[in-house]
Amino acid sequence: MSKTCTRRTCLGMLASGTIGLGFGTPARAEGFPGKTIQIVVPFPAGGATDTVARLLAEKMAPRFGQTIIVDNKGGAAGILGTDTVAKAPPDGHTLSVSLSTNLMINQFLFKKLPYNPQRDLALVSQIALAPIVLLVHPSVPAGTGPELLKYIAANKGKLSYGSWGIGSAGHLSGAFMSQSQNADMSHVPYKGEAPMVQDLIGGQIQVAFASAMQAKPFVDAGKLKAIGITGEQRMSVLPKVPTLLEQGLKDDVYRVTGWVAMAAPAATPKAVVQRIADEVRAACEQPDVRAKITALGFTPVALGPEEFAAAYRKDLPVWERLVKVTGATLD
Repeated sequence: MSKTCTRRTCLGMLASGTIGLGFGTPARAEGFPGKTIQIVVPFPAGGATDTVARLLAEKMAPRFGQTIIVDNKGGAAGILGTDTVAKAPPDGHTLSVSLSTNLMINQFLFKKLPYNPQRDLALVSQIALAPIVLLVHPSVPAGTGPELLKYIAANKGKLSYGSWGIGSAGHLSGAFMSQSQNADMSHVPYKGEAPMVQDLIGGQIQVAFASAMQAKPFVDAGKLKAIGITGEQRMSVLPKVPTLLEQGLKDDVYRVTGWVAMAAPAATPKAVVQRIADEVRAACEQPDVRAKITALGFTPVALGPEEFAAAYRKDLPVWERLVKVTGATLD
């Protein structure tokens, strides 16, 4: 079983390029791909991540001249499917399209993982950013981030915030917001976003972070108020909703976003990783793919391996701090 490295060790190994954010031994990509490519999605079929994987498979298969199969291996918060890829032959024929939760955050959340994302996986491409929207029930008398922070601070112990699960970005962000204001908000975890949003509409909870795909219909209908979004730029699907950074909330917690990304087994040759990343970028540059990814509430970026590794290094200590501050570790 892989051992999770300490923050100091991980960052040191990142800097030296000795773990999975780097690549296997240099090699030429000649002969790749030589057989069917499998993209493992560690979640059930039908979700946004699955949709992105199938979009890419459709566009990339003709260019590779090989069949690409999307295989949904859900379970254990995405751990099972991710572990399958981590332990697959490192030849580029088994890939993962997954979320930042599985490729970054879980290493801090779980005391034990069957894989170490920084040692056992190579980052291929950060496909899209996944900002989340800070929502409140219409009865909450706040229209901006600073106003909401003042309101929850003034109502210590009286408010509840929801999330789509313990350890999710919505949970960690909500817990940080509560702790930063000494607000003592109650956390209510749900099995998915849909029931959480319904309870927010009904007033059973007052605050929640949610994906744009879940939030937009209810924001447009006036059933929920969108206070702001995480990340460094506005979302095209909610262009009138400012970022929390724009509103003066400067902590890195409000800057970071989740993301959808592709990874491969750590020892996959660098040339193969680069070839796959190039094809992901080519697919994401197609207007129909960009439009569909954007409609899911994501922001297409298609970063290559080196850019992705730099972004990973930047966000790594933020998520580690969030987990530590909120005490959201799991067995």
